[in-house]
Amino acid sequence: MRKVITGPLPDIATRFSRFLGQWWSHDALVIFTRECTGRPRKVAGNREIVDRVTIDELDEIKQSIEPGGVFAGIRSLGGGRRRVWAVRDSGDTLLVLVPRPSQTGAPDSDEVAAMFGIVATSIQQQVAQASPDYLAESRAASSERARTIAELTEVHEATLSSILGTLRSNDLDDRRSRITASETASAALIALRSAGAADRALSEEAVTTAFARLQGELRPLLRPREVEVDYVDPPADGRPLPGEVAHAARAMVRAIVLAFTAQPVLTRMRIAWDCDGDNVLIEVRDQGPGAIDRNALTRQLAGRLHTLRGRIDVESIAGWGSRVTLTIPLDPPAARPDEHLLSTLNPRELEVLAHLAVGKRNRAIAEELGISQSTIKFHVAGVLKKLDVANRGEAGAIGIRAGIAPGDAYSAPGTS
Repeated sequence: MRKVITGPLPDIATRFSRFLGQWWSHDALVIFTRECTGRPRKVAGNREIVDRVTIDELDEIKQSIEPGGVFAGIRSLGGGRRRVWAVRDSGDTLLVLVPRPSQTGAPDSDEVAAMFGIVATSIQQQVAQASPDYLAESRAASSERARTIAELTEVHEATLSSILGTLRSNDLDDRRSRITASETASAALIALRSAGAADRALSEEAVTTAFARLQGELRPLLRPREVEVDYVDPPADGRPLPGEVAHAARAMVRAIVLAFTAQPVLTRMRIAWDCDGDNVLIEVRDQGPGAIDRNALTRQLAGRLHTLRGRIDVESIAGWGSRVTLTIPLDPPAARPDEHLLSTLNPRELEVLAHLAVGKRNRAIAEELGISQSTIKFHVAGVLKKLDVANRGEAGAIGIRAGIAPGDAYSAPGTS
């Protein structure tokens, strides 16, 4: 299980599938978690199945199972009716297995549920920590998905609108055919538009919801200390936050609060969020002794801020208190010519790219990742080809610009 939960988050389904396969053979495994805004579906197994699995199918399976419950039977999955075994973790993360035809019966529900509970908790913690590499991967996935949805929506809207215009023409005689086809096309158009709304629900958080979640996350941190906290809510009509921004904002505020509470005396804090239309604006201030370590706090937050192009300002005056302000853009940077190429890299290639950016050779990368040098050589060749660059240095530069590789101002991904 340690091997399962260690490694790139997008690849956790593959590692868990390999682990479970020792006892219960299956053709496909799907983990569905709304915690991951970039990739809510994490899949492994038969591509003809997992590539066709939809959010609606997973939602339908999840809603049929009580939290902590299991299901064994026939369900729609991957475009067809299949025999599945599913468990809904108490944290609301779903696991779906498609057994091989030769596999009879069902796995031990208590054992698999317990092991999946570890996986689900690991996912939740990694997302909550919002490390720079997770944020970069999530933003890249979200941007690519948004572009794809926009393109598909435009094409389908034009097509369906054309169909409707034709069917509404007075030149057609078959009235019943026109009515039936018109209703079908109208329903398809509504469904297409609702798909975009459903995607936004997965990839965005209302700013008020994100702030309310922050308050819930801070309660256990502040419970041991008798600190009065004033929360200043963001505007109710504020712009929704992209999921990766919401996760990062909460993680950074938690880090700031921990730095404040490490002071010998602290009686009161003020935490305020606001939106100016382009950025989420965060301010945390206290009435403490002004004894926070400004350099250490800046270094701790720099990785996430660099990835999201955010800014930080820290003021600390002895005897008066401290104030930390964060400005985080809500929109990703304007697309660069090489940006779309990053979406073609798989999780292992992204991991290799991060090491290339700091000048590591194949042997050092192999030792770090625990795989052979020949495998690393294969991944490096794949990275160079997909990024359309001539050498390792050019590839590393693209990674740094995109925020998925460590830069001069902060530590390696996952260490901050």
